Amino acid sequence: MDMMVILLSLGVSFILAVLIGPLFIPLLKRLKFGQQIRTDGPQSHLKKSGTPTMGGVIIMLALLISFVKFAEISSEFWVLLTASLGFGIVGFLDDYIKIVFKRSLGLTAKQKLAGQLLFSIIVCAQLYNMGHSTELLIPGTEIGFDLGWFYYPFVIIILFAASNSVNFTDGIDGLLAGTSAIAFGAFTIVALLADSYDAAIFSAAMVGAVLGFLVYNAHPAKVFMGDMGSLGIGGGIAAVAIITKTELLLVIIGGVFVLEMLSVIIQVASFKIRKKRVFRMSPIHHHFELSGWSEWKVDAVFWTVGLVLAVIGLLLVL
Repeated sequence: MDMMVILLSLGVSFILAVLIGPLFIPLLKRLKFGQQIRTDGPQSHLKKSGTPTMGGVIIMLALLISFVKFAEISSEFWVLLTASLGFGIVGFLDDYIKIVFKRSLGLTAKQKLAGQLLFSIIVCAQLYNMGHSTELLIPGTEIGFDLGWFYYPFVIIILFAASNSVNFTDGIDGLLAGTSAIAFGAFTIVALLADSYDAAIFSAAMVGAVLGFLVYNAHPAKVFMGDMGSLGIGGGIAAVAIITKTELLLVIIGGVFVLEMLSVIIQVASFKIRKKRVFRMSPIHHHFELSGWSEWKVDAVFWTVGLVLAVIGLLLVL
């Protein structure tokens, strides 16, 4: 595979995101598409109320243009688009309802899950039609298990878990943009090793798109990505792991996302069972905020953890 194409897909999406930002952010302000901040969150976040959201449009546009330009039109191409744009559409609807009705919660949990399930089923149908392997491989070994038909419910679980855990990570300026850039950077290498051209192009294009968005999302953020961005990123990274047959490796490379989701599960379970909270607030990045960490410190520590986990993941497949 021509590495120049990989670098071009990254560079073009980065430049597009940087160029789209100054055009799109003022439009969001004029339309009063501002974020509604939860009153039960860190009090320091209240000053962010009204900051333009739906910035995920910037990421998705930059990604789409670059990916379509440089990728080959194949079965894998359509799986990657369905997962990322499909979940992004669910997020867009969630963001739109939040803004129009001026509330911090958009779609109901059932509505959001129904939308995610719809696109997950479409992805499963695409995988079946392209004859995608139903074998599950253990990272770092040559051990594999053929799940047969059980592979498709497993795919749905991966898509749900990835998109929602990534969504939990989006709570501090720049946090998700940075951690997702690292994870997709690792998956670009994974896809190259797996000879998956489209997955490598997609991953590189996503790296460029989120880094370009980070220019405007770094603290203090000028725009938030919203659920369109976070769910689109989550669906995309799950699709790359599925296409490259590294589904379980996602748990390691996307370890920061896993920790964020686990913190929410632990917090909820502890409160229901013991009537006590384990963390000051979940997801866990808010716990560190309330412990006195600045947003930049949380970013730096979480990005570093993400980088270490990405390296560990790559060492398992090299």
